[in-house]
Amino acid sequence: MVVATQSLEELCINSIRFLAIDAVEKAKSGHPGLPMGGAPMAFVLWDRFMRYNPKNPQWFNRDRFVLSAGHGSMLQYALLYLTGFDSVSLEEIKNFRQWESKTPGHPENFMTPGVEVTTGPLGQGIANGVGLAMAEAHLAAMYNKPDAKIVDHYTYVILGDGCNMEGVSGEACSFAGHQGLGKLIALYDDNHISIDGSTDIAFTEDVSKRFEAYGWHVLHVKDGNNDLDGIAKAIEEAKSVTDKPTMIKVTTTIGYGAPNKQNTAGIHGSALGTDEVKLTRENLGWEYEPFVLPEDAVKHIRKAVERGAGYEEEWNETFASYKSKYPKEAAEFERLLNGTLPDGWDKVLPTYTPEDKGLATRKYSEACLNKLASVLPELIGGSADLTHSNLTEIKGEGEFQKGAFQNRNVHFGVREHGMGAICNGIALHNSGLIPYGATFLIFTDYMRAAIRLSALSHAGVIWVMTHDSIGQGEDGPTHQPIETLASLRAIPNLTVIRPADGNEASGAYKVAVERAKKKAPTLLSFTRQGVPNLAGTSLEKTTKGAYTLVDCDGTPDLILIGTGSEVQLCVGAAEKLSSEGKKVRVVSMPSWELFEAQDQAYKESVLPKAVKKRVAVEAASSFGWCRYTGDEGGMVGIEERFGASAPGTVCLEKFGFSVDNVVAKAKEVLG
Repeated sequence: MVVATQSLEELCINSIRFLAIDAVEKAKSGHPGLPMGGAPMAFVLWDRFMRYNPKNPQWFNRDRFVLSAGHGSMLQYALLYLTGFDSVSLEEIKNFRQWESKTPGHPENFMTPGVEVTTGPLGQGIANGVGLAMAEAHLAAMYNKPDAKIVDHYTYVILGDGCNMEGVSGEACSFAGHQGLGKLIALYDDNHISIDGSTDIAFTEDVSKRFEAYGWHVLHVKDGNNDLDGIAKAIEEAKSVTDKPTMIKVTTTIGYGAPNKQNTAGIHGSALGTDEVKLTRENLGWEYEPFVLPEDAVKHIRKAVERGAGYEEEWNETFASYKSKYPKEAAEFERLLNGTLPDGWDKVLPTYTPEDKGLATRKYSEACLNKLASVLPELIGGSADLTHSNLTEIKGEGEFQKGAFQNRNVHFGVREHGMGAICNGIALHNSGLIPYGATFLIFTDYMRAAIRLSALSHAGVIWVMTHDSIGQGEDGPTHQPIETLASLRAIPNLTVIRPADGNEASGAYKVAVERAKKKAPTLLSFTRQGVPNLAGTSLEKTTKGAYTLVDCDGTPDLILIGTGSEVQLCVGAAEKLSSEGKKVRVVSMPSWELFEAQDQAYKESVLPKAVKKRVAVEAASSFGWCRYTGDEGGMVGIEERFGASAPGTVCLEKFGFSVDNVVAKAKEVLG
């Protein structure tokens, strides 16, 4: 059926649809179905409700938008172009999914200004949205005054059936409901189609009842294709509910307007094809050539530019007034937004001597966290129900809870994956907050996607992992990481640090905080068992990633390389070997990534190429260590098996982590 005339709003909505259709068709790749079905709700949200400034995508008090169903990325790119963001031109729309375009296959915050978070793996976006809403709530509680609200914005998320199927969304949304994050509003694109077909082949639960059980306010717009006023009324109602997040189920037709493909899996992830595009143009009365849009529609949607400038100007006036009345709070707030650190902040990090009693490095981590929290109000985080094992409580601070959002101790519950994605959201709020999330090192397996995405999307999160080896002990192989460190070191842009003692723990936190401010994540790996404070360790040396801890006269016969709790074994082995006339150097290597960032001269000074005889010692898989041990070196590690249940000291001894075994391996390598 040909539509003779269209209202201005219909022209705007169809502009979104056909930008998506034409871009996907040109690329011969993409997901047109969601943008076609979700265009009405997205248009209403961006045109009537969202506060943002297209000419300043990083304006602080903007509403945050997350397309959790990131495969429908052309929906967001169409909105960015139509509303006037400079980052997405018509040429970029035409360049959809092409090399180095600003319109990649899924939304990526580091590629496209106006995109808040990187989405793609389903469920991550809604969980990031929870973190964004937490950041807003926390900053509002910290800085707002009765006569001046400088933090006052919403987080809007569009999610799909796939997001609701993924477990991470359940973890995060359960947490959001518990916290009562009233400024989080999720629009659920209820189109009943996934890649395999109708969702009823695998997904028949009542999502609305599930969200009600989570503690969300739930609404339903039954005709998301046409009922624009219904969508608007639902968003208005959602904004009026301040003590709960809201989920608005918007029932839509995937691929709306495509006569032969709408409401089928065939339009979920494939271009329509020439014939179907032609039929869709006829069906929706769209008389424009590819990438050509009606001027009236563009002019209307682009009013967002003028509105946005007004929103920002109004906020600037509010902040100027705030600054005159509350200069101390304003200065701190500005420092956070600027991403800077207070002068001398790192001076609070503790230092140790060999005379100081040796402790588990998780205890040194606790000391660092609490010292830093005293000078860095931006530090906020917690543990996945392991606070008193991870030792991540900020002493004297209350718990982040509904009605007490100013507090900094977050209890995530047994929700590692959700915790990870939420921490990413807090970091990507881009307001200077430094989130940390903690669990046992082995349970990074539960949150791998979130850790990977923190590295990919430049989220300045500190991952605090404890119980980092077979020294964990009696809990046994399910709780003892073996291959974990190797797999984490394989993630680009993630710096992994495994400190040997208190000084190296302080150095690790210095690096982690600085990297967080540079929008990069760091994973810290700490022991359960005690370790001595070693002579020669230091905060400053730790930041180099590796350094000579014990040296000999002249060129070494052998270099022993250790990390974490095994460095002490290298020191002990070096003493024995030296007494037998061997020239031995001990290198502490808390971080491969930091060491690789040093210049060649420094790396050669620590690990000279001429010294081929090297032994690495780490209570984990040897995978990857050959880059430092070479063809003539060796490894004291764990090969082709998991851990065992026994006291930690017994596990370490039985697996060969003793001075005598390191000596034996060294002699084997020396021949």
